[in-house]
Amino acid sequence: MKSNYRILAINPGSTSTKIGVFDNEECIFKTNIEHSNEELSVFKEISDQKEFRLNTVLHTLKENKIDIKSIDAFSGRGGSLECCEGGTYEINELMYEDAKSMRIVKHPSALGIVLSKELGDLFHKPSFCVNPPDVDEFKIEARITGIPTIYRESRIHALNQKEIAIRYAKEINCHYEDLNLIICHIGGGISVAAHNHGKMIDCNDIVNGDGPMTPNRSGFIPAKPLINMCFSGKYTEKEIKEFINKNGGIMAWLGTTDMKEVTSRIEKGDKKAKIVYDAMIYQIAKQVGAMYTALKCNCSAIILTGGIANDPYLVKNLKKYIAKLSKIVLMPGEFELEALSAGALRVLMKKEKTKTYIGKPVFRGIEEK
Repeated sequence: MKSNYRILAINPGSTSTKIGVFDNEECIFKTNIEHSNEELSVFKEISDQKEFRLNTVLHTLKENKIDIKSIDAFSGRGGSLECCEGGTYEINELMYEDAKSMRIVKHPSALGIVLSKELGDLFHKPSFCVNPPDVDEFKIEARITGIPTIYRESRIHALNQKEIAIRYAKEINCHYEDLNLIICHIGGGISVAAHNHGKMIDCNDIVNGDGPMTPNRSGFIPAKPLINMCFSGKYTEKEIKEFINKNGGIMAWLGTTDMKEVTSRIEKGDKKAKIVYDAMIYQIAKQVGAMYTALKCNCSAIILTGGIANDPYLVKNLKKYIAKLSKIVLMPGEFELEALSAGALRVLMKKEKTKTYIGKPVFRGIEEK
């Protein structure tokens, strides 16, 4: 078994492709390749961007004198999969086809699987997907709603959530599986998850309009007023859905998703900006409280991560609500490229076994239980 591996991590986003090259745990190259609206507008479907993004990645590596043939494994961000267990997956044909078709969710993150698989096949190297957004470890009580045909789904920042949990456990000389944690990923999307001995047993659904409002997502909305909006004739189905996950939240109230701008407005005396930002913080705190009860009030630490966890205003005011629940740990930013590489490395070093993607949801309804 080799002791040194070079891994290329690929994380496609809506307007960029982040890549990182790692020699074992050391990052030797990292960049965020921006894609202009003009470049992306020529593609009718997200899946049509594959060749463009692939060529951009290869060109960037060549430009920075990194030989693609020196890569031992490729690890891509996932998406558009059936719900699956957490862990590291070696990309099989079924996972590749689900991601390529984007039949479940149309999002550029799915291209991480497609690019990694095709590069791996081309250079006869393994390709992996680590803790895709489709990771589902909910306990059954977390799934049930008051309408028997509707179940809550697990849509979480699983990649960063799991990486933060593993890093924190390592910092305190412990194992992730031995801890109860509440992890708050606070960025463009906000996921607040209860981690119970290595499983994310509950969280707000960041795709379907659950939990706190965010810079551009509505979060939870009372059902009847939302139904009234739907049937008012004032909005199309697309416009309603965009309130949920594109044009809601801080954007709807203040016309921006830039939280630095919001804090600047507050410092200049903008009362509306303060009320709206404080409301978002309040909603995050309530979600933390919900996850605290999901862990039966047994929590080792509450960890704040994501880009907005860098904001002193948010941290200071969020602590006022939750500081008495458990120890607060700050791990701001996101570590998605590092997580993609670390998961692949654990498998290559035989510290972790690969999972097999079977293309069937882990939960199919209460009747099957």
